[in-house]
Amino acid sequence: MERLDAIFSPKSVAVVGASTVPGKVGHDLFANILRGGYTGILYPVNPAARSVLSVKAYPTLKDIPDPVELAILVVPPKAALAVVDEAAQKGVKAVVIVSAGFREVGPEGRAIEESIAARCREAGMRLVGPNCLGVINPHPSVRMNASFSNRMPAPGHISFISQSGALCTSVLDFAAERDFGFSKFISIGNKADVDELDLLRYLHQDEDTQVIMIYLEELRRGPEFIQEVKEITSGDRPTPVLVIKSGRTVAGAQAAASHTGSLAGSEAVYEAIFKQAGILRVDSIEELFNFAGAFARKKTPLGNKVAIVTNAGGPGIVATDMTISSGLELARFREETVEALQSHLPATANLHNPVDVIGDATQDRYEKALEAVIKDQGVDGALVILTPQSMTNALETAKAIVKIDQRTQKPILCCFMGIFDVSAGVKVLQEHGLPVYRFPEHAAKAFGALYRYSSWLNRQKLAQFSLQHDKEKARLIIEAALQQNRMALTEWEGAELVRCYGFQTLPSFVASTREEAVDYAASLTFPVAMKIVSPQILHKSDAKGVRLNLASPREVAEAFDTIVANAKAYNPEAEILGVLVQKMAPSGDEVILGMTRYPVFGPLLMFGLGGIFVEVFKDVEFRMAPIGRNEARRMIRGIRGYDLLKGVRGRPEADTGVLERYLVSLSNLVLDHPEIKELDMNPVLVHPKGSGATVADVRVILEPVKGL
Repeated sequence: MERLDAIFSPKSVAVVGASTVPGKVGHDLFANILRGGYTGILYPVNPAARSVLSVKAYPTLKDIPDPVELAILVVPPKAALAVVDEAAQKGVKAVVIVSAGFREVGPEGRAIEESIAARCREAGMRLVGPNCLGVINPHPSVRMNASFSNRMPAPGHISFISQSGALCTSVLDFAAERDFGFSKFISIGNKADVDELDLLRYLHQDEDTQVIMIYLEELRRGPEFIQEVKEITSGDRPTPVLVIKSGRTVAGAQAAASHTGSLAGSEAVYEAIFKQAGILRVDSIEELFNFAGAFARKKTPLGNKVAIVTNAGGPGIVATDMTISSGLELARFREETVEALQSHLPATANLHNPVDVIGDATQDRYEKALEAVIKDQGVDGALVILTPQSMTNALETAKAIVKIDQRTQKPILCCFMGIFDVSAGVKVLQEHGLPVYRFPEHAAKAFGALYRYSSWLNRQKLAQFSLQHDKEKARLIIEAALQQNRMALTEWEGAELVRCYGFQTLPSFVASTREEAVDYAASLTFPVAMKIVSPQILHKSDAKGVRLNLASPREVAEAFDTIVANAKAYNPEAEILGVLVQKMAPSGDEVILGMTRYPVFGPLLMFGLGGIFVEVFKDVEFRMAPIGRNEARRMIRGIRGYDLLKGVRGRPEADTGVLERYLVSLSNLVLDHPEIKELDMNPVLVHPKGSGATVADVRVILEPVKGL
């Protein structure tokens, strides 16, 4: 942590590459530190200048007579390599490389960047960048604007991490317009050393930081990131983390050999990571600020019941609509609340939610209405909407809201519509830290985010399953296929594999002749199903290699011949291992369990409605392995079709408990056996509660793992 202190609160800073020419990055960055009122000691380093902006310059870092904690480099890549060596000899604690021309330009730049990172690690120096905007700490005790943005933000309690330097300047402009303050502000560029996780750890311990905002382009850590950030967002000192992720609409599939692979993509990975880590994703910079302002209050609702107090019907209706679409509900007032409202409001006022105090409302009417609803035990928070009308006193109304806010732990969010007529009131609300928005939909969405975070903080935690698996048998099944250079298990092998991990499958047999098929079918209870078995035919239905509900030996014999003929016509080169004869599954709701493996991040698990519905509705949830029982439950309850599993219109409730166990078992299976590249169980037939679930079809794709 001390080394990161040297980045944010250094006692001395040297700018290597400080220029005497205005407009050059080295000049402007140095000028920003100087003019920002930096409280430490500042040294320009420039072998060709005696001074920079009237401050004595030094030829090299080594020539500075006093200790230097932070060195900021604005020099070309090859020169940066030499300066880093100097910094190590000088005992510098941290380095920020603003310059570009490293990994982002090609192999040569990447090699220099990696060499610099290695030398910094060896010397114990932390490195920010390269290719970054810099670092800003507006706190009065530091006042360091070590960036090439000439705007020093106001001090505040929100920290911002960005991978994009260009976006930082836009964010600073946006913040200035809203009089928005920051605790720490950092651009991390190429992340050669210091990355998001390092900064999240640091800022979580920072007493000046109450909310962390991130602009993210990519992560380079997976399971470790999830586990540590989960502790940050919900541990002993929870810190809300809001992220805006670039490239949301680019969700190209990594693979198409399975349903999971075709539905998954980089976006599915990030969505899973954010959900598991308790990170709230936002859609825009404006939303980032809207939510951060609400979170900085450190008040989260215990439930989703909201009261709306307004002096205009239209905005109240808009707020109501957005409240419901944000996962909230309008609170139903208790009888004593309605009586209190009735005693204070005119006869024309609406006493039920949303409360309309009428356009001529003074501050007293707002105060009495807000006081009444916020005391209601069925209300978890309030939205107060004010539109400027002839009798409106925005300033005094704001003071009344502040007074009530100071007496309650329930969040109160405000919407003062208009600009000039309400500016005095807005200023009072902002000075007291109350979130205030221009439009009611912004306030409603921010309240929805508060509720989602509250649900994360207060989530129930079930005891984990105690599961026993036959890892050795599973290993032998996989090894046997790989030794034959087969990258796909047959359905029969797949069923054997998942049985090792506690999945219930259907009785089945691979018949190599029609006689074997008839004999085995006769040993089962008709009807039966039959499917082609071929390593080269993964999608059996496409090859017309599936027949269901066969009710007699004659139908089985005919089906055998037809399936084999269809498979040969579909792919003449395919190796036909036989036909799988399988007991027809008992009826149940069809779901899918799947996995596809990603470099760096590992196995991405999928759950959703199965059968033909998976491709049609794409109603699926993703999580990164490993998962436990609680995450499995959240996956199941996260799909839009969860109500179908709960039982509707006379349908019995499905056995979702066994699905939780299956998802944890799937997580264990793919972690135990890294050779499994993709896996689908589709459909899995979920029977009524207490009756379990049956895997009707399994598809497994393998890939040899180097070094194993």
